[in-house]
Amino acid sequence: MTRVALAALVIVSATTAGARVFMTQQQALAGAFPAGTKVVRQTFFLSPQQSAAAKKESGVEFRDRMIVRYAGSDAAGTAIGYAYFDTHMVRTLPETVMVVVGSDGRVQKVDILSFDEPPDYMPKQRWIDQLRGRKLDDDLSLKRAIRPITGASLSGRAIVNASRKILALHRLLPAQ
Repeated sequence: MTRVALAALVIVSATTAGARVFMTQQQALAGAFPAGTKVVRQTFFLSPQQSAAAKKESGVEFRDRMIVRYAGSDAAGTAIGYAYFDTHMVRTLPETVMVVVGSDGRVQKVDILSFDEPPDYMPKQRWIDQLRGRKLDDDLSLKRAIRPITGASLSGRAIVNASRKILALHRLLPAQ
């Protein structure tokens, strides 16, 4: 093995060794909805106009054109919520979150599934809980109703932006 190949292997191993996965998508979905909820995976493809509208409404730049959501409904078929997964960069490493949007268009729950940045940068649950019940408006901002995180401002911004993006996308998609 050449020195370059060995060095690359060491770098890749070191990078993946720091990744922290807290739960899988299946585990997150199981905690997103009450027992007995029927959960259906739905896939949507955004037109360029829809994508531009969501970017404008959310104030967040993103490239996603294929949107996957998980719609939860009760035994009568009434929608009770929608779960979305978003993977984004925090500082230089990725984070994956699940944002559950209620049938009222407000955030019901935010869970961090994986966080690759140093543990000191990860928001505490107490901070994440302030997103619960929020809708997409000017108050869903670190400059408004959401308290910033000392020493982890990029982490806070990443989760707020993911929530804003998901709420904007949710408004575009048909209720099913």
